[in-house]
Amino acid sequence: MKARQFWYPLPERLIAQHPAERRGTERMMVLHRDTGVIEHRHIADIVEYLTPNDLLVVNDTKVFPARLIGTWADTPGVVEVLMVAAAPEAETVGTRDARPYQLPTTNCQLIWNVIIGSGRKCREGQTAVFGPNGELKAHLLAKLEGIGMWKVAFECDRPLMDLLEEFGHTPVPPYVHREGTREEEMEDRERYQTIYAKHVGSVAAPTAGLHFTEEIFAALEQKGVKRCAVTLHVGPGTFRPVKTEEIEDHHMDFEAFTVPPETAEAINACKARGGRVVCVGSTTVRTLETVANRERGEGDPLIAPGSGASNIFIYPPYRFRVCDAMLTNFHLPQSTLLMMVSALAGRERILCAYAFAVKKEYQFFSYGDCMLII
Repeated sequence: MKARQFWYPLPERLIAQHPAERRGTERMMVLHRDTGVIEHRHIADIVEYLTPNDLLVVNDTKVFPARLIGTWADTPGVVEVLMVAAAPEAETVGTRDARPYQLPTTNCQLIWNVIIGSGRKCREGQTAVFGPNGELKAHLLAKLEGIGMWKVAFECDRPLMDLLEEFGHTPVPPYVHREGTREEEMEDRERYQTIYAKHVGSVAAPTAGLHFTEEIFAALEQKGVKRCAVTLHVGPGTFRPVKTEEIEDHHMDFEAFTVPPETAEAINACKARGGRVVCVGSTTVRTLETVANRERGEGDPLIAPGSGASNIFIYPPYRFRVCDAMLTNFHLPQSTLLMMVSALAGRERILCAYAFAVKKEYQFFSYGDCMLII
């Protein structure tokens, strides 16, 4: 299929810049994939569409303040760093003057893969400084594949995560424009995070889960709907559009996941009794479809617990083995996320639903409204 087959027109005014005034009040479009019928509801109404036979699966990853703004150690030039993933296996990487570049001796040396934005050309051996007192330094070790991707060594005398909590910024998506105010940062710290976030590691929120409140969960529990969790740490690749003409030529980034034993047991039991596995968000779908696609013998359970890294790319005509229904936000044109929901509900039905969403002025993307595909 061609990437252009997943394009749709979207007025910029419909790209949500802030969350709803109150969590749990967002609009929810309901798309019945067997008939194409569309309903216009609100997220609290999800209780009406689930039964005690269903299983709700969420992604309990936690976003951390992964965006740093500082200066170069040798010039006043501004540098911005987005932390992508820890790389603790490396101790010495890169060369400078044909000699190995040795890390300075400090109380804290942590190797990370990051994306660097700067007005100057980056090179091995440069150092960026962050924090009001320059407590955190990042030494550039080696250029990696990808625009702006580098392996760096962070140097600090206090725990890195403590420093990030003090002067790091919430890594909201690039289409969410911020002025850098304290009020905006506090809003994002609270609202760009699910209420059940548990395991730190994401630079982007699993946004379908942002809509849930304790009241909605209580109503689901009262109805008898069970809930379990997987963990997939979301990377910046989730925002990367498909730029290849043929979508099959696009390659997904690897992202770390964990499926706990109790989650695998709950999913296998749900499938055995003929219930529906209702996935909250694309990251939950990708995690479950990844483990379900592992080789298994006859009589083995569909899902096995474990950890790994997934780069699964789901697009039509993919056949889902675990996901039966999905709660998701409205996604960017020509994105891998739009292709995934098209695989679940059909490309024509999804694009038709998106046209209705534009007409009804739903809010789009991370801080926007949601869609229940059943």
